[in-house]
Order: sequence, then C-alpha cells, then structure tokens
Amino acid sequence: MDMLVNLYQLPEKKELDNIQIKRVLPPDITAVQKMVQQTFGEGWGSECLPALLHMPSTCYIAVREQKVIGFACYDATGLGYFGPIGLLPQERGNGVGRALLLETLYGMKNAGYGYAVIGWCDDAAPFYAKSVGAVPIPQSDPEATIYQRLSRF
Repeated sequence: MDMLVNLYQLPEKKELDNIQIKRVLPPDITAVQKMVQQTFGEGWGSECLPALLHMPSTCYIAVREQKVIGFACYDATGLGYFGPIGLLPQERGNGVGRALLLETLYGMKNAGYGYAVIGWCDDAAPFYAKSVGAVPIPQSDPEATIYQRLSRF
C-alpha cells in the first residue's frame, strides 16, 4: 500500500536531546551509504544512493555522539516519494524515527512539493498515519506502483 501526506499540514518539529538530524554532506556519502547497506541490506543501500548523490542531498541522518543511528530519504526511487527510512533497532520507539520523518518531509516541502507519496509502507502504515496524518492512496497496490519495475535478481 502507498500512502499520501499533505505537506501543508505537517506537525511541528521537536528537538531531541543529544541527537542531531541533518542533511548529508558530500564528504559523508560513502560512510552513510555503507552504513545503510550493512545495516538494512543491499536493496536499501542501492535505493538510498540516488538521494545521497543529489545536490543538495535528499538524504537526512540522525546522529548521536558522532555515530549515525538512522537515515531517511526522498526522491530516491521516484520524484515525490518519501523513503526509505531506517533506524538502528535499539533506537526505535524514542522519537528519532518521527524526527527523521518530519525533517525529511519539511525538506520536501521546502523543495516545492505539496504532497509526498510514501511507497510500499504496509507494516509501517500506523506509524505514518499517527506521525504525519498519512492516508492510504485508494486502490494502491504493490503490483501497480513504481515498485512493479523492481528487478528481482
């Protein structure tokens, strides 16, 4: 299922203690892509790479004590799409995912988008609905979205 977010109605961002959310700079591209690939797999590592290579980058990271603990992207697989997003397992449930989501969606809004598509978010749908008011796109189906072109080899 795909979801849609109205970027004109985003909640306010909140600061987190000891965590910085920031846009990836070119000197960090290799390290971030490597972390994503090693932690979340080759698929997300590949999907994240175009966002890292945009100028400016469309990938954001959460950093605690100079260690990347999460990432979120937009315009990675398709224009106007949010994702992927990933957090180290031990960092989940403490607001970092929501902070990454919001920072990235505000980046999309500031880039001129009015809405964001969150693609293929079946298990995470409640998180997106609660965090930013995302709603299911009627008749969305993983077999009839941008991901139908995904090579499976």
